Amino acid sequence: MSATSSRPPSAFPSRSGTPHLRDVVHEVMRQFKHEKESEAHQIFRQQAGHQPKGVFPETVNPEEETVPGIEHPGSTGVIYCSDRAIANGFSYVNSHEWANLGQGAPEVGPIPNAPSRPDSIPIPVDSLEYAPTTGVKALREAVANLYNHTYRQGKASQYTYENVCIVPGGRAGLSRVAAVISDVYCSYQIPDYTAYDQVLSAFKRLVPVPTALDPKDKYRLDIEQTKKDIRTQGLAVIIASNPRNPTGQMIAGKDLKELVSLSREGTTLILDEFYSWYIYPEHERDYGKSVSSAEYVENVDADSVIIIDGLTKNWRLPGWRVCWVMGPKNLITALSQSGSFLDGGANHPMQLAAIPLLEPSRVAEEKLSLQKHFKTKRDHVLKRLHDIHLDVDIPPQATFYIWLNLEKLPPPLNNGLTFFEELLKEKTIVIPGIFFDINPAHRRNLFNSPCHHFVRLSFGPPLEDLDKGLDAIERVVKAARKEGTRKFGHSYKKSLEKAPDQI
Repeated sequence: MSATSSRPPSAFPSRSGTPHLRDVVHEVMRQFKHEKESEAHQIFRQQAGHQPKGVFPETVNPEEETVPGIEHPGSTGVIYCSDRAIANGFSYVNSHEWANLGQGAPEVGPIPNAPSRPDSIPIPVDSLEYAPTTGVKALREAVANLYNHTYRQGKASQYTYENVCIVPGGRAGLSRVAAVISDVYCSYQIPDYTAYDQVLSAFKRLVPVPTALDPKDKYRLDIEQTKKDIRTQGLAVIIASNPRNPTGQMIAGKDLKELVSLSREGTTLILDEFYSWYIYPEHERDYGKSVSSAEYVENVDADSVIIIDGLTKNWRLPGWRVCWVMGPKNLITALSQSGSFLDGGANHPMQLAAIPLLEPSRVAEEKLSLQKHFKTKRDHVLKRLHDIHLDVDIPPQATFYIWLNLEKLPPPLNNGLTFFEELLKEKTIVIPGIFFDINPAHRRNLFNSPCHHFVRLSFGPPLEDLDKGLDAIERVVKAARKEGTRKFGHSYKKSLEKAPDQI
């Protein structure tokens, strides 16, 4: 083989002896190291609220900040990705043509051996009135009873309705909690739930203090290091999802018990437990179990542990917007006050309809069927990714997410934003990893983010949708390996201006 024939395709000259312009562009694109050199990253930065902050001199985008005193907070990952999908032709009318592996919601239809799905909602005349901002008392009692039955049997301290506040969704619960926290250092981990970024940006009395979790330790939170950080940095609040979104890992057993013990040493724990049922045991005897910090709370009114959960994920009812916050009684009175000006309370008829769904025997059936069904889907997705030669470094032990590392793909497909844009061309939606890099000031060059080379895939949708999305991933990966990456990394649709019928 001659020296000339061994050169990469992008180095071949044109007939005139000079490289083609497309080849030069392609070669530069293969080498880019900064977000300014990437079309996908520039589209991201051009969205309202996604400009870097804390950079001097400060600049104002006249197209974005037109109302005095208003500053865009930036959108969550799912919202940004949905907007970009709409720009590529997605609509809720044609959604069946797309594979949405980005939406953080489980399938809502019937699954094997589960109780029947709710199909009607009674609406008593009294329920046409406002509900209390803390929620309907009977539902609060049902939540407390379920946690006592599941996690606190035999314990002297029991939850009552006074430890429960019903809220219209998990984000509303998180916002209520954030609104009543005073000026504190708030510890959070990277990667974690995308909405924490906006909460820490909007509620400025929480001073964000990050901890980057190490994939070499399977994203495990180092409890001993956390204790040191509390002492040396004065951390007053720790916020975390458990099980973890997006990595699919969880804090359980001894580690969770030690984490909860920090609440008795002057630190408040805010634990987002929406995926507490989505755990995948290896042994048949372990099916039907779930995980919650409620198991390790000693005194429900003294331990400063705040639990946020609801019907959204575990009960597979995201459209109901019925969730709850649990914690000491004095927290609930504060949340009643913040709810009075933030959201006004949850839907009254839906709260009443939720009460029988929390009956412990029904919950046991739901939990068992959910775990078996979603474990089957998890294993199916992992096998298909393996067949595409995209093995998952750290398979999920919980949630319905896969944290997929793209580093072994050829550039520019090896970063989450570009991979996401390429899949939009194939009518498939995933979430770029950078949205889970909780970075409230947006200061970092995105290429330096520890989440830059990742995407989050959801196996929440039905199996046929998963296969549709995996087929799209396979097409993109095979094309890159067989034909090279010349056609990737550019020519993305900026808006839907040319297709108004898709809005």
